[in-house]
Parts: sequence; structure tokens; C-alpha cells
Amino acid sequence: MIFARKKPAIKFQPRISSIAYSRDEVTPSWRIFKIMGEFVSGFEFLRRYDAAATIFGSARCKDGDKIYDEAASLAKGLAERGFAVITGGGPGVMATANKGAAETKNGVSVGLNIQLPREQRINKYVQESQAFHYFFTRKVMMVGFVNEAE
Repeated sequence: MIFARKKPAIKFQPRISSIAYSRDEVTPSWRIFKIMGEFVSGFEFLRRYDAAATIFGSARCKDGDKIYDEAASLAKGLAERGFAVITGGGPGVMATANKGAAETKNGVSVGLNIQLPREQRINKYVQESQAFHYFFTRKVMMVGFVNEAE
């Protein structure tokens, strides 16, 4: 017996496909080159720093919060000892860490920003920055750089 297959009333589009095409104009098979390009440009950008420390923190912390004040103090101390201070480049703890480094004589304040349509913008204390499309490439740059420098 042969059964005829009915077409579904609603066209199903797998979620991964809709995500893959909604963000970029490139096909998934070519996306690997965009990702690879972010890795190459990220490592090239970070190569210029002999010593660097990454400070992670919440974008929602405000002036007066204990962790906010501690991040500024830590960044200042690192910058005074010759470390470039790397953050995600956003507000909150990231901004206060960038500020602590930027306000130190010869301090270097670096922001590795994620490009989001309506979200985070680079804070005003970042002196040098690199933008990323993908969270995971940005995270590798923030964490992986420490291993490369050893």
C-alpha cells in the first residue's frame, strides 16, 4: 500500500536555521571564516600587551556598591604595576575597572565589546577596544589570552 504524504499546514523551520540566517547574510558553511577572522583579529589585537589582566563583573553594579569600589582599586593597582586592564567594555564593574586603569599614569584600559543591537555600548573609560559578533570568541580572548602570554 502506498501512502501519500501530506504537506504540513505550517512550514517548519528549525530554530538553528532561523538563528543562522537572521543574524548574518552568510550561509552557515561560510560562517566559520567569520568566526576564524574574529579569532585572528582578536589575538592580533591582544598581542600588543606584554602583561594584561582581565576583570569580569556585572554591568548592573553601581557606584557605592562594595564590588564596584573594589574593582576600581584592583584595576588601579594592576595598572600601576604595568598591567593592561581588560574588561568587557560595558557599564558597571567593567566601567569602573576601565576607569581605574585609565586614570592611572601610563595605565592601559582595554574593552572587548560584544556587538548587540540594543544592548551594551563601550564605556567612556576604554582607551583601546575590539568589537566581537560572537560571545564565545570574545570569551576566549578574555580568558585565553592569559594562557598565550605565559
